[in-house]
Amino acid sequence: MLKALRIAPWLIVLPVCAQRPDAASQAKATAHLLSLLEGAPQHVLKPASFSVHAPSDGWELGMVSSIAADGNGAIYVLHRGDKSDPVEVFNREGRVLRSWGKGLYKTPHSIRIDPEGNVWTVDAESSVVLKFTPQGKQLLRIEVGEQPAGRTSRFVGTTDIAFGPHGRLFISDGYGNARILEYTVDGKRVHQWGTPGSGPGQFRLPHGIAIDQDGVLYIADRENGRIQKFDLEGKFLSEWPLGRTYAVQVEGDAVWAAMQPIDLPVPSPGWMVKLDRKTGAVLGSVESSGLHSITVTGTGELLSGDFKQPPLSFFLFRK
Repeated sequence: MLKALRIAPWLIVLPVCAQRPDAASQAKATAHLLSLLEGAPQHVLKPASFSVHAPSDGWELGMVSSIAADGNGAIYVLHRGDKSDPVEVFNREGRVLRSWGKGLYKTPHSIRIDPEGNVWTVDAESSVVLKFTPQGKQLLRIEVGEQPAGRTSRFVGTTDIAFGPHGRLFISDGYGNARILEYTVDGKRVHQWGTPGSGPGQFRLPHGIAIDQDGVLYIADRENGRIQKFDLEGKFLSEWPLGRTYAVQVEGDAVWAAMQPIDLPVPSPGWMVKLDRKTGAVLGSVESSGLHSITVTGTGELLSGDFKQPPLSFFLFRK
């Protein structure tokens, strides 16, 4: 049986466009999710803590918002602390290889590596997307902008980025808006879709995005408690009602999703859930309190940050 989840004592204020559905609907959704998880293998990966070595006195990581891994095994961490650079790159022994980014971010949110090995970051406050070489040289700046006026939260902008064929870029813009945008490889906007709501093609905080080898987009529609699927032109394909889903990542014929029950506060413990990318069937899960992002390494490990992880570590799951 699945363990009872401990409700976290801290809360994050949600955007007005992302307020929760009624309690009865939430409870029903959570019961459905728990039944799916109980009917599939549990503890499919073993949790561990990836410890890092501080290169100097006083150095530490803040809240690890997102993690990426390149083909050479280097781990790229985007965090929100002020005691080290926002982007820190580690080897597999946890030692810093290089870092950068001071002064470039307001609220760092996502870091991704494209098929050519370039590093991309997404800021949830400035709505700026940056492209770097693996060594940290800035190559491109995309100012998505258009954050709504009058908001008191610093979370008003973009959330994640995914890479389609022929250099096509897809950006989720979830905190202030409820849309997905496509850009060209040189940063020109092509089109966008999405409006606030809970219908097909509508969003309540699109928080994560991934693309599979067939050109299907998976959107973590966080406050609607589901994953939505689209083709590359924005045509709605289907949805998977699950839990409050923060992040998605494709691994072969599967999609990994980080989620918690929709009727518990943000953030609360939950699971890394493995799904059949064709059907959405639950293939397995592992409990986790690190849900804000998810990355699958070349060796099948999962990496994730947390809202309150220790200052010199982040989450790792391995077979």
